[in-house]
Amino acid sequence: MKYKVKIVKLGELCKEFIVEKMVILFDEEAPEELQEISVVHTKGELKEEVEKGDKIRIGEKEYTVTAVGDEANKTLKELGHCTLKFNGGNEADLPGVINLDGELGDIKVGEDLIIC
Repeated sequence: MKYKVKIVKLGELCKEFIVEKMVILFDEEAPEELQEISVVHTKGELKEEVEKGDKIRIGEKEYTVTAVGDEANKTLKELGHCTLKFNGGNEADLPGVINLDGELGDIKVGEDLIIC
């Protein structure tokens, strides 16, 4: 397991991004204005870099990583931050993006987010 955190809050505006098949992650130490747009989670330790082919599980739903932006591992490690895009693309369009294959399901407070 490379990373494991628990979802503690869904920001007021995060649903607007979910409609666009995107999830912005920040850990609970992020400023309130960033938490408003984010799925907020407990602080975690990234034990190994996220790579293409890895699996990300949110609650019971599992997704396959199809691309990792150049800065995504750095920001995930330092801030618990990255943007998950559920588009199955082979190239991340922004440095902090991780692309995933799979249909985005409901996200609930209390669920685990696991990368392996």
